[in-house]
Amino acid sequence: MATSKELKANLMKPETEVVPSSQLGLKALLGTPMMKKKFEEVLSDNANSFMASILTLVSNDSYLADAEPMSIMSSAMVAATLNLGLDKNLGYAYLVPFNTKDKVTNKWVKKANFVLGYKGYIQLAQRSGQYKALNVIEVYEGELRNWNRLTEEIEFDPKLKASDDVIGYVGYFELLNGFRKTVYWTKQEIEMHRIANSKDKDKQKKSGVWASDYNAMARKTVLRGLLSKWGILSVDMKTAVINDEGTVSNDDVSLLDIEEPHPIEVTPIKEEVVEQVETKSKSQQALFDDLQLGKVTS
Repeated sequence: MATSKELKANLMKPETEVVPSSQLGLKALLGTPMMKKKFEEVLSDNANSFMASILTLVSNDSYLADAEPMSIMSSAMVAATLNLGLDKNLGYAYLVPFNTKDKVTNKWVKKANFVLGYKGYIQLAQRSGQYKALNVIEVYEGELRNWNRLTEEIEFDPKLKASDDVIGYVGYFELLNGFRKTVYWTKQEIEMHRIANSKDKDKQKKSGVWASDYNAMARKTVLRGLLSKWGILSVDMKTAVINDEGTVSNDDVSLLDIEEPHPIEVTPIKEEVVEQVETKSKSQQALFDDLQLGKVTS
């Protein structure tokens, strides 16, 4: 029969439970050695501050907090790979939750999407060292005198602005080799693009950044079309274009190297040692229940 000392010794030994990463909450997922290593490989000394910014972002956005934790991490990893901050005030990149139908369960689940802002496109273009000039602006009623789609000649005079009504958006770049390009999108063309690419059930409804900063998303739409079709794309810019406004697959190991589901060892922390065998069993179960990451909210 086991002695009291033996029972105490057994209780003092840390016990581990293997939990699939798909069942982990955001805080615990960020705390796993695997995830820390991934961010450190990408951001080095800036990894901790970036990971902290993810928690801050999610804690201040109740809608995003309801999204699948692994989708938040996968989308955040894209931003980290591009070295773009997720602060909404910067406007470089966003994590936007959308309802997506799970292909396996056929149920609707909320997943975070990586959305690149127009300032993010400008940042990546600047880093490439290929652009002499790059800009995108709103065109107000009265400012546009003429636009030739074939020759891309535009007659634009800000002094003729008649009202604050935006009628379109114009984008322009010039490369160091002298190549230039100008594009103009009407407000109607922007709306058609938004509706056609909306992931909401009600496609007419504005959501996400489209609802909070319509002009920023419209500028981004023009810049993305301009650069992806006519610009010189660096490796980072190609990655951005491919993943922009998409749900990053957890199985995309070529980009994120995050496997899902991934077994995670969770070591419960015992607060007190109980001498009786029956109490040991109950204590272990309670501790394990407390550490279920589905109950940890960010």
